[in-house]
Amino acid sequence: MNERTLDELQRAAVDADLDVALAIIGACGTGKSTALRARRERIAAAFPDAPVLALADPHELAAVASEVLALGGRAIALIDDVDAAALFAHGAQSLFALEWDELVAGEIDPEVPGLRSPERFLESAFRLIRKLRGALISPATLLDRALAGATEFYAKPPNFAHPDLLYATKDAYRDSLDVDARELERQYQREVDLARVLARLYDYYVALVAERGRMTGRDAIAAAIELLDSDENVRTQMQARYRFASIDDAQESTLGERALLERLFPNLRGVTLAGDASAATSTFRGARPDRAFDGVATTIELRTAHRIGRRAPISLFRAADEREEARTIAERVAERERAGTPPHEIALIFRSVGDVHRYEEALLDAGIPVAVSGDVNLFADRRALDAVALLWTLWDPFRHEYLLRVLAGRALNLSDASLATLCAEPPDAQTALFNLEGENAPTTRSGRWDPRRDLRLGWNVLHGERDAALSDSARARLVRFREQRARWVAALPRIGLGELLRMVWSDALAAEGAPDSARARSQQLVLRRLHARLRDYAAQREHATLGDLLHYAQTRAESDLESCEPDAAEGFVHLLSIDAARGREFSYVAVPDARAGSFPRWYVPDAFLFSPKLGMIPKENVGDARASRTAKFSYYLYRAKTREAYNAEERRAFDYALARASGELLVSASGRATRGVTAPEFLEELRRP
Repeated sequence: MNERTLDELQRAAVDADLDVALAIIGACGTGKSTALRARRERIAAAFPDAPVLALADPHELAAVASEVLALGGRAIALIDDVDAAALFAHGAQSLFALEWDELVAGEIDPEVPGLRSPERFLESAFRLIRKLRGALISPATLLDRALAGATEFYAKPPNFAHPDLLYATKDAYRDSLDVDARELERQYQREVDLARVLARLYDYYVALVAERGRMTGRDAIAAAIELLDSDENVRTQMQARYRFASIDDAQESTLGERALLERLFPNLRGVTLAGDASAATSTFRGARPDRAFDGVATTIELRTAHRIGRRAPISLFRAADEREEARTIAERVAERERAGTPPHEIALIFRSVGDVHRYEEALLDAGIPVAVSGDVNLFADRRALDAVALLWTLWDPFRHEYLLRVLAGRALNLSDASLATLCAEPPDAQTALFNLEGENAPTTRSGRWDPRRDLRLGWNVLHGERDAALSDSARARLVRFREQRARWVAALPRIGLGELLRMVWSDALAAEGAPDSARARSQQLVLRRLHARLRDYAAQREHATLGDLLHYAQTRAESDLESCEPDAAEGFVHLLSIDAARGREFSYVAVPDARAGSFPRWYVPDAFLFSPKLGMIPKENVGDARASRTAKFSYYLYRAKTREAYNAEERRAFDYALARASGELLVSASGRATRGVTAPEFLEELRRP
């Protein structure tokens, strides 16, 4: 749709007074983004010199927060959640070493819910702190509300024997409601200790990111708001910097993002917000759609749907198993391509692309290049791991998990028998297995050489002690690799890391498939993305070594917080998560795996929750507990109806995925449908009249 085909309500949104606070709302596919773009064009034409803040979503306000802090003399680097989680874990080390004064003095019981599993405790604590930061709840406020909520709840506990509560609680957890006054007092003390621990960790994290100048978008927004509130000069300059703002998908904004917008634009003057409060898909991550459009002077609701969404007949398919489902989708995508639909106009949209390997493989088997974007871990991709493993053989050939990956990979393709030979004793018992003192180590690692790491596999690969026992072809491949590695080692001090990566990969990384095949093109896309990420890391750290680069890649590969932004991948079919598909539309959309547990995902409550009224709500019961869950947790799930709210959000995400189709739409699943009690079966719901 172009500006000449805007409907009446869209035209009204474009023509509304530019200085008023305007909200353009409407269901998916009603043309909110189109109207917003046309309004931006009108602003640019009417005020060509006026600075405009044009954001695709409210999370981009993080960059504006960085501007605010820089204006106040605090230059920061914006980091993602992977780096932030590492900072947070650093702050928790003293806790797990039991070094806190409160623990030593016995003021805090170390038997705190969740601390039996430190790694899981940190993950849950960090997820909670992300939400608190986005909601502008400080560590002091967290502790105050937690203590007040605990006092109020345990002073007047609810009726744990209420029939509705018992009915809503699963049989396995009903014993958590069988509590007396003594047990409640014990749970109260544990909850208070948990609140103190979390507040202490949160406070340390806030101080640490401020000290190091490395902040997530949420951290930067909270710090920017504090600066704007305390420094009138900075506030005045920032308010003069932008005259207009337009923000799409405003329903996904957090309280912090909304508060920053209000400080930059008093009374939201000159601000245009577009979105749909009923389509929010990240409320469990802190979005507040109920507050997104507060204080807006004029609201225009669009009603005419311009994309298919759920209005048109939808092709439905349930396969016997996952393999059949993936193969059928690949066949239908191939049919659409043969019918003339460009590959980039085709998308498979999932709730999460963390594990869509079977669909990607089915498309590649059908000769269709694929680009996966969203909450996928690029560094854990097998093609990226192959590339990183080659670099490890250069930096530290005694990291045998990587060396084995290279030796058994497509380039060298050594058999199990050859690998066993390389791991064997040298043929001459007098051959030195370890370096003599003072002998140079055959590695580029910096630091003191540790002979304990000089194991047989790496030694034999580098020195050829077992070459004679290998077959002619295996020996030739190994010699060639050894020569290549020697050339890389010689080049390392002379060239930049980005150039080194290209040299190593072009020399020794085997191409998947024939040139210009689907597999080769998809592999090249992964490598381009990986090279860009590693290059950016090196560019931000002047003295970064190859070892630093590799440890960065390993940390990223092990994280559950990684993501890959979508790019303009022409000629590729897109596999997208909901977040990566935001604001986009495609001629052909498939929504695979629409079954309970996948789309929608199961609701799995965190180890502890937080309520502004009830305070901390720990899930696990510890110490002398008779039940695995706390009474407060079971009560809160019933009262807040968290599972129902979670499934409602999953339903909104599903509707959003369907509305990405401007043409044909396919929804599929595999296996037998559940009864839809714990999580709904979206595919089966679409079958109903």
